Amino acid sequence: MLLSLRTCSPLSLTFSPFKQAKKLSTSFKPYHQSPPSRSQSSIKMSSTSQGVEHIVLFKVKENTESSKVNTMINELQNLVTIEQVRHLTFGPILNNNEHTTSTIPFSDLRYTHLLHSRYDSKEDLQIYNAHPTHLNGVRNFALPILDDLLVIDWIAGEVALPPHPSPGTAFRVSFLKLKDEKNGEVKEEVFRAIQGIKESVGGVSYVSYGENISPERAKGFTIASLVVFPGREELDRVDPSEGLIKVKEHLESVLVVDHVVPLWK
Repeated sequence: MLLSLRTCSPLSLTFSPFKQAKKLSTSFKPYHQSPPSRSQSSIKMSSTSQGVEHIVLFKVKENTESSKVNTMINELQNLVTIEQVRHLTFGPILNNNEHTTSTIPFSDLRYTHLLHSRYDSKEDLQIYNAHPTHLNGVRNFALPILDDLLVIDWIAGEVALPPHPSPGTAFRVSFLKLKDEKNGEVKEEVFRAIQGIKESVGGVSYVSYGENISPERAKGFTIASLVVFPGREELDRVDPSEGLIKVKEHLESVLVVDHVVPLWK
């Protein structure tokens, strides 16, 4: 989901990393107004394809009427009906930077809702971004009640994400900002630390991670990961700093949010 704050620069976010925007513009344009078409037979992802993870964090304005929030949730959950979407979940954030250690530089950013979706390719993500159902949901039901948002996309590699994780599945999403973004060896060390989470703790279904491919909308965060648990019980056993302690000297800022896939109405 790609949201714009300036009509002169489509889909670029102008929030500073640690300041809240005063108002989100309801003018919204996708990267491509006329995305390339694809045959239906090419939509299904093979076991060796590299999927694209798409995560948007929303901050709903304080004192927003619950009916408007519920309408936004229903409209954005409905985006799963778009053909190119392999998986989509949207709903309230369970925890935002809840941690038991002060050695990790957790960000002051706070959000209220999370959208996670997955696509076979960047092309499919572009088709989704330009889809009328997506544009309508964002312009008419999300932007009017938002104070802030953050968007990150990354290539997921060969993670076999189920088409639609069952309700109750728990997600932990982490965004990392490195002190030295140009040091490839540091990035590889961070990737190994994230990958090691599945081996170091029990109850992890799978881990997806990668380098952000949409830097203009990510408030400076360059690495993202998604750790999936069977349920909240398994999630709650793992501290948000798990895996990051080993690379803490390389971290400038960390944002961690938890989400549980909601029941469909």
